[in-house]
Amino acid sequence: MKSRQRYTPEFKTQALDLLATGKPVQELAGELRVSRNLLYSWRADSQSPQFGSGGSSASGGRPEADELRALRRENARLQVENDILKKAAVILGTRVQPGSAK
Repeated sequence: MKSRQRYTPEFKTQALDLLATGKPVQELAGELRVSRNLLYSWRADSQSPQFGSGGSSASGGRPEADELRALRRENARLQVENDILKKAAVILGTRVQPGSAK
C-alpha cells in the first residue's frame, strides 16, 4: 500500500502561484510530480471560504489560521473525550477527582 504524501503549506502555495500564472494543470502536475486532482483540490480549497466551528473565523496569515483551526478541532476532540470519561466514571460508580477533569 502506498503511503500518503504530505505537502507543506509553502509547497501548496507555490504550486497555486504557478497555476495562477496560467500554466496548464497537466504540465504543472507533471513537473511537481503530483496528481492533477490534487492541484484542483488545492485550488478549490484556496478559493472557498473557511468557516470555524461556532461561527467565528480565523483571520490573519494562512499558516496562523490553519494552526488556529487545528487547535480548535483538537480542543473540541479533547472536550468530547473528557465528557466520555466523566460519564464512564458515573456509570462505573467512581468519583471524579476535583480538579482532574473540568
